[in-house]
Amino acid sequence: MTVVLDATQSIAERAVLAGAVAENVPSPCVSVCRMDPQRTYCEGCLRSIDEIKVWRASSDQEKKAIWALIAQRAAALSPAVP
Repeated sequence: MTVVLDATQSIAERAVLAGAVAENVPSPCVSVCRMDPQRTYCEGCLRSIDEIKVWRASSDQEKKAIWALIAQRAAALSPAVP
């Protein structure tokens, strides 16, 4: 469980950094290309199949929008801090 939380925290931190980049927005891929059991999101980067497909052709603004969705997903997966 700790590994999953660490990975989720890491992707959330990377999402914040990616949002601050003006151009050449980095890919969220961490080479853990495995879909969750519901086949909704990649367990490594929290992107949907459609987001993964369009990433290379997306503008920096579109990539930032995907990163914002990733941040929301990571927050939803993280336990509430008391």
